[in-house]
Amino acid sequence: MTRHLPRFALLAACLLLPGAVLADDDSGMTCADCHDIDRKAFEQSVHGGFDCTDCHVDAVPLPHDEDMPPVDCSVCHEDIVAETKASIHGTVEVSNGVHTPRCLTCHGDIHVLVPTSDPSSPVNPRNQARTCGSCHANPEMLNRSGVRAIRPIEAYEQSVHARALAEGEAAASCSSCHTSHSIRPSSDPKSSVNRHNVSSTCGTCHADIARQYDRSIHGKALAGGVNDSPTCIDCHGEHRILAPTNPGSPVYATNIPLQTCGRCHGNLRLGAKYGLPTDKVPSYADSYHGLASRSGIQTVANCASCHGVHDILPSSNPESHTNPANLAHTCGQCHPGAGTRFAIGPVHVVASEAEGTIAFWVRAIYLPLIFVVVGGMLVHNLLDFVKKARARRPRPTLPPGSRVQLRMPLGFRVAHMMVMVSFTLLVYSGFALKFPESWWAKPLLLWEEGLGFRGLLHRVMGVVLILATLFHIVHVAAVRDARSRILGMIPKLSDARELGARLAYYVGLRNDPPHAPKLGYIEKSEYLAFMWGTVLMAVTGLLLWFENWTLTNLPGWTPELATAYSRAYNRWIV
Repeated sequence: MTRHLPRFALLAACLLLPGAVLADDDSGMTCADCHDIDRKAFEQSVHGGFDCTDCHVDAVPLPHDEDMPPVDCSVCHEDIVAETKASIHGTVEVSNGVHTPRCLTCHGDIHVLVPTSDPSSPVNPRNQARTCGSCHANPEMLNRSGVRAIRPIEAYEQSVHARALAEGEAAASCSSCHTSHSIRPSSDPKSSVNRHNVSSTCGTCHADIARQYDRSIHGKALAGGVNDSPTCIDCHGEHRILAPTNPGSPVYATNIPLQTCGRCHGNLRLGAKYGLPTDKVPSYADSYHGLASRSGIQTVANCASCHGVHDILPSSNPESHTNPANLAHTCGQCHPGAGTRFAIGPVHVVASEAEGTIAFWVRAIYLPLIFVVVGGMLVHNLLDFVKKARARRPRPTLPPGSRVQLRMPLGFRVAHMMVMVSFTLLVYSGFALKFPESWWAKPLLLWEEGLGFRGLLHRVMGVVLILATLFHIVHVAAVRDARSRILGMIPKLSDARELGARLAYYVGLRNDPPHAPKLGYIEKSEYLAFMWGTVLMAVTGLLLWFENWTLTNLPGWTPELATAYSRAYNRWIV
């Protein structure tokens, strides 16, 4: 046979001469005289019916030159070779010791070539990552060729696709996305991984999802030439595609708002370019849902819960999940009775901008009030510290034989201890919930592991604080001495006079400090402020904890009010 025979003649000869792996001529020499080829393995390969000279056409007649050109696979695989030559593998520049990949680079030894379906084949889906990785996971080769080393193979091996293949299931391999031979750079419009072709490429396995995406606002925008519009890889990743239940996945419930959707909808440049509102992400982050999501709770609503996952449509579309006619069903998935038993309030409300809302007025009134109260306390205590530091009075000593009298009875000490422990941990866990990226949240994050430990600790300490308050109330009601002490906490005109005299002493307008009664304005203000703050924290916390009961039985602005209180307090601290 020669390479000039038509293909059908070549195939016919293979059928007539099965196993003719040895060539001969008038010299009496055979290929086996010089070449040690495993004849049994060759006969079992996909080329087992071929004669040696079917591929090594330049080996006729014998003996032949040792330096012969490589085998031309296009004799049989003309279309595939043409695709490869047009691909990035066929057009890559040969320089710095980097060679253009050949057929054998991927398929292996031609003499033992087995079908792709064979588990031992280098291009079997389960082996493709290792085969492609011989180049694409080689940093030295990538650097010489100028290819950016992004460790695609290492990333792919962590993906759901690679793990499914390892378990014997059908899943995407390298060629599933990049094709087998017509591999082109993503910038090429003909590339299977070009932005405009990604959904159809993924759609070969995920057909229903691809159809939903193509109908969505993102799919239509991309088809219309908006290249910044997200496609599959922007949300799920390129090679390291993880399951939505994996905390490392961009589409993990608590990662969606800020890390996935927020990358575009919180981007000022894209907002200005396409007229996208930039208040959606921060308003969600400060909302009840956002605070709960940042605490690690996966069941709370995120962007996808309301807008959809792949079938995201503008709210003006009758099929949109956020269309006014569909909101009752959308919100009702988590809050039964939404739109019927209770009204659906506005969403994405920014407290500082939504004038006239309850959140706006809480911020406008309560934030300055906190500043005045807490700021005034800090100034007062600073003046007191400076005055006492300058006075340098000796510490009083008790006369010999005298007994120390406890300032508070046992009941008050128990309540104080419960309050000190619970309030401290409440503040700590609360800030860890509000600012999970901060360094003070890291110790609690070590305990998360799927359990919202910060939220759990916050709720437990809230219950302890409420129990401490109830214990205090019962103690005061049941014990006469305790009752008399608390009645002494009622403010009087003398407290104002004491405050004025003490401030005068602090700033040097009088020489001696005023007489300090057992229960002065300091004790009274601290006690009343604590009781007021405790009641407010307990009520708003319970309203947010049992949100369905709140929505069903109280006005629709109640959750907004409770959340606004939390925002005002946290923003003042920051």
